[in-house]
Amino acid sequence: MRYCFIGLLLASFSAPALADPKLDALVAAYPDTLASYTDSELVWKDGTRMPLGSAVERPFTEMLDHATIRDQFAIPYPLATAPFQPPGTNVDPGRIRNEAFFLKMYGDCRKGQVLSNLREIAWLPRHGGGTVRATAINGVADRLAKVSEELDALPADLIRYLVPMSGIYNCRPIAQTNRLSVHAFGAAIDINAKFGNYWLWSKGASGAIVWRNQIPQKIVEIFERHGFIWGGRWYHFDSLHFEYRPELIALAKQGRPND
Repeated sequence: MRYCFIGLLLASFSAPALADPKLDALVAAYPDTLASYTDSELVWKDGTRMPLGSAVERPFTEMLDHATIRDQFAIPYPLATAPFQPPGTNVDPGRIRNEAFFLKMYGDCRKGQVLSNLREIAWLPRHGGGTVRATAINGVADRLAKVSEELDALPADLIRYLVPMSGIYNCRPIAQTNRLSVHAFGAAIDINAKFGNYWLWSKGASGAIVWRNQIPQKIVEIFERHGFIWGGRWYHFDSLHFEYRPELIALAKQGRPND
């Protein structure tokens, strides 16, 4: 009886009082590395515990610069609609990232911890796309190989958006910030920069951001089907950018019976 009581007591410290669909999706998306969560912590399979942060909504710039794990879900990611619609002000689903989470997951490129996990894959081999290197952690490289296979079968008029591609791994910060880019983890890809639009280059006379995009929906849908979100869905858009965030795709699919 005494041992049953101890077991129940320990369980009360390790399990959340109420299930959280967002955190459920996070743990399910990374089964090799994440174990569970409590009301206040994310539990990794190696025993590491990371604070989740408050569930109280915070100002956008505060979340962007000092994101908690919970903040990463503050803005829901929308799946493809036709035609694409310009996002509302500061609607940047997936752009809010807790850097400690990504460093723990993929390693710190500044310390040489990412290179050993990069795996080379063929990029649109039927169209001379060459090879690229993506992280093997969480099967990102395998997922990207499947994306490449589907993209390689698209009509010829769509290949120009994809070949040449503009890079995956790059140990660098995001432009005008000290925050590491997802490229620094080998988990993001930029397609042909010739057709890319970026928010810093797209401001009107008043200084307001003017949303622009040239990337066809068919390409976006293929990436999203394999767990990659698209930077064209951000108010601060980066339309040639895709990054592996399967938890956000999974949440977007909830409530869609045809998916």
